[in-house]
Amino acid sequence: MSTRRLSPIAIIVAMLSPLPSSVGAAPLPDGFVYLRETAPEIPQDMRYFGSHNFIGRPIDGYQAPECILTRAAAAALKAVQEDVAAAGLRVKVFDCYRPTRAVAHFVRWSQDVADQQMKPEFYPHIDKADFFRLGYVAERSGHSRGSTVDLALEPAAAGLTPVAAVSDQPLVACTAPQAQRFPDSPLDFGTGFDCMDPLSHPDSGAVPGTAQHNRALLAQAMDRHGFRALTTEWWHFTLKAEPFPETYFDFPVTAPGAGRE
Repeated sequence: MSTRRLSPIAIIVAMLSPLPSSVGAAPLPDGFVYLRETAPEIPQDMRYFGSHNFIGRPIDGYQAPECILTRAAAAALKAVQEDVAAAGLRVKVFDCYRPTRAVAHFVRWSQDVADQQMKPEFYPHIDKADFFRLGYVAERSGHSRGSTVDLALEPAAAGLTPVAAVSDQPLVACTAPQAQRFPDSPLDFGTGFDCMDPLSHPDSGAVPGTAQHNRALLAQAMDRHGFRALTTEWWHFTLKAEPFPETYFDFPVTAPGAGRE
């Protein structure tokens, strides 16, 4: 889920003023770009725009399946892509900039312990009542600062599996063997994306050796280009020199050229 609790001191929540639908396209805030305009070769599998995620429905603030990042983070991610391409691989992103309204949606859902719709896949071994204590959900996320990305590696020639093609299948635990769980990537990373489980910790020795190797490949490539890892999620990385380290944004995720609300 890529959220963590931070001190509220000196935090600024930056929001765009609402615009009527008749107003033309509004630009992204200064310093932000669409990843497809910087690195169109990077596939985007934006999970919170659709329903195949740990909540089971589209998340507030995602009006388009687009990856938006700070200009610095996008440039660094493009460098990662160029790096791994030499090995016949590519990165695939699952989430990028995340509006604070989306994080609030996560929090509301976490507090509704009766909603267990997606438990069989995303948190099969975790009690939802423990999410805050275990750090799986928090009141603020680094994603809202615009320089954090959730991603995996895959072969450069891999096709993007349409979520609709598998979304009507029975939910399978994200901790199940790769051949059984949702196909996030042709490469095995030991768990699925957004798997709320200790097996998702990057240094877990309980996942197969191949998965440990793939996690290391991803982490090393990200580190070489200025990203730091999160200790609890193998897919989560933040630009070390992020340009907005204390600013949390709430503009919606829209497609290029779309008007803002």
